[in-house]
Amino acid sequence: VSMDFIFELPADTRGHTGVLAFVCRLSKMVRLVAVKKSVTASQAAQLFVDNVFRHHGLPEAFVSDRDPRFVPHFWTHLFRLLGTRLDMSTADHPQTDG
Repeated sequence: VSMDFIFELPADTRGHTGVLAFVCRLSKMVRLVAVKKSVTASQAAQLFVDNVFRHHGLPEAFVSDRDPRFVPHFWTHLFRLLGTRLDMSTADHPQTDG
C-alpha cells in the first residue's frame, strides 16, 4: 500500500482541502479520504484503520514519501490502534541481532 497526501484542492462543504490517498500497488485499487490540511498523524492512522485495515487487513508493505505526518507519530499511533507495539533496536546490541 502506498499512502500520500494531496493538498491545495478546492474546499468541499466541510472545509476539506485535501485527500489522503491509499493505493494498493498490486491491484491499483484506490481509496481517497477527504482531509483538512491540519490532519494529524493520529487521525491519519485512524483513517488507515477505518478505510484499509478494516476491509483488507494489514498490507505486507507500506510506501510513503516520509511526509512529517507519517514519521514517527503515524506508526506509533497505528501500532497502538492495532494493539501492538513498536520496539526500536539499537545498533550493535546483542539482544536485537539476529
